[in-house]
Amino acid sequence: MIKEKNYYLNKSLFISATNTDVGKTYGCEKFAIALTNLGLKVGYFKPFETGVIDKPIDGSYMLDLIKQLNPQFDFDINEVVPYQFKLPAAPYVAKKDTKLDFEFLLNQKKKLQKKCDVLIIEGAGGLMVPIQKNMFIIDLIKKFDCEAILITPSKLGCINDTLLSIEALKNRDIKFDFYINLYQDKDTFEDVSLPFLKDYFPKINYLQEL
Repeated sequence: MIKEKNYYLNKSLFISATNTDVGKTYGCEKFAIALTNLGLKVGYFKPFETGVIDKPIDGSYMLDLIKQLNPQFDFDINEVVPYQFKLPAAPYVAKKDTKLDFEFLLNQKKKLQKKCDVLIIEGAGGLMVPIQKNMFIIDLIKKFDCEAILITPSKLGCINDTLLSIEALKNRDIKFDFYINLYQDKDTFEDVSLPFLKDYFPKINYLQEL
């Protein structure tokens, strides 16, 4: 479950996942609402969105929600999703010849944080999705000095994916919590995956219970 209000003050939460289509945007939505219910003002930042045709779908959805929850967060979509690429691929591939400015992203993060108590940052794909040749989403979490929220699926194979992602976060000394998104194979999850997860982890968190 979500922690007490003071824990989140002046924090940035980086929502990542074990892979693509696991539920990062859904996780951002759930955390935004839960934190608002704690009495906190929330903000949103998605440094990269790929597969953008007319507008960034995930970023636009979240920005609309955030503005309802925190009217002081008066930024436009280009400020909230500064890098928008047409190709639905990892940022490293989708950016083509675009040069990424990480100092700009750090400054943008600071700018957005001024209008909220907690800034929710959404990644692209999973932890090891490449941004540069030797820089991955997990490295951006470290660079942004964020606490990570790892979203993991309920489907067959989630044990392996979850443990590998947790190992990667621990190896980089990134503080994290993980939440299972009960959406795939949820009818068989209790029989197939939950027995090990319950024995291995002291506590299991579900996005649906936020």
